Amino acid sequence: MTDVTGAPADVLHTLFHSDQGGHEQVVLCQDRASGLKAVIALHSTALGPALGGTRFYPYANEAEAVADALNLARGMSYKNALAGLDHGGGKAVIIGDPEQIKTEELLLAYGRFVASLGGRYVTACDVGTYVADMDVVARECRWTTGRSPENGGAGDSSVLTAFGVFQGMRASAQHLWGDPTLRGRKVGVAGVGKVGHHLVDHLRADGAEVVITDVRAESVRRILDQHPAGVTAVADTATLIRTEGLDIYAPCALGGALDDETVPALTARVVCGAANNQLAHPGVEKDLADRGILYAPDYVVNAGGVIQVADELRGFDFDRCKAKAAKIFDTTLAIFARAKEDGIPPAAAADRIAEQRMAEARPR
Repeated sequence: MTDVTGAPADVLHTLFHSDQGGHEQVVLCQDRASGLKAVIALHSTALGPALGGTRFYPYANEAEAVADALNLARGMSYKNALAGLDHGGGKAVIIGDPEQIKTEELLLAYGRFVASLGGRYVTACDVGTYVADMDVVARECRWTTGRSPENGGAGDSSVLTAFGVFQGMRASAQHLWGDPTLRGRKVGVAGVGKVGHHLVDHLRADGAEVVITDVRAESVRRILDQHPAGVTAVADTATLIRTEGLDIYAPCALGGALDDETVPALTARVVCGAANNQLAHPGVEKDLADRGILYAPDYVVNAGGVIQVADELRGFDFDRCKAKAAKIFDTTLAIFARAKEDGIPPAAAADRIAEQRMAEARPR
């Protein structure tokens, strides 16, 4: 079923009527010459210009791309609010396989669309886009972050993303076991790409035993070569989540990692990872709580990257950013305390705190 514009009716219902909607603006972008098809979703600008990355992914269809943009943009509103940033939430997705269709012309066309929003949306890297891509986009759009240092940017934001996730793990350990160290703990990391490989470095430096998996054999081999001791690999995520003696599970690939099949099989006491939108559907957070599994909300602990790219707009200072990302430890502990006080799962507690900050913001 479609509406008069030809858009799927369920997408429009999500946008205008559901609890997952409430978005201010959604822009559909097309440049036939370059083959660009993109969706830019702005969920909220209550705290300031919407900030969020650009995902380049071969979606099965346009409706799936729109739905992903809406969900990701909403998540960015909450992430930026809890990170203490003066930014709302937005996200963009480019439809297609980046290995097949990504060209300079396509990225420049995308930059022109972002620029047409006049600063209401600030873009950055995400899955399928990299620092070099943002350098190209920035040639057409000054509201671009995640650029290379040579082009006035901060470089790879995955460094502080991983650092923030590590702080969330430390807070989880403090809350559950009374000690913020990961020494002697067994941590499973699913996805050791841009963020995951930095996270493994932090975990090994803190004395954790690490079990990894990734769909790319070369990514696994790189980690094993860098860490010949203390790191082992398993075949897939299904094996990883069932690993005996696992203390913490860190989903660091795509979203939807926690679903009706995964949660009952988890052996870990804590879930804390870098992936966005880890909860496959509403209610999963309660399923985790019912099993006694502590969930560190993804958009809280993976905020280090957005802290970094936001700082780029001021003139990037790594030490300043790292100090702000270190506060993810305190924010995560505060969310656990609020959850206990209100008798709700941590994800619901995080939502309440973020919604309160957005509600109290002066309209821009």
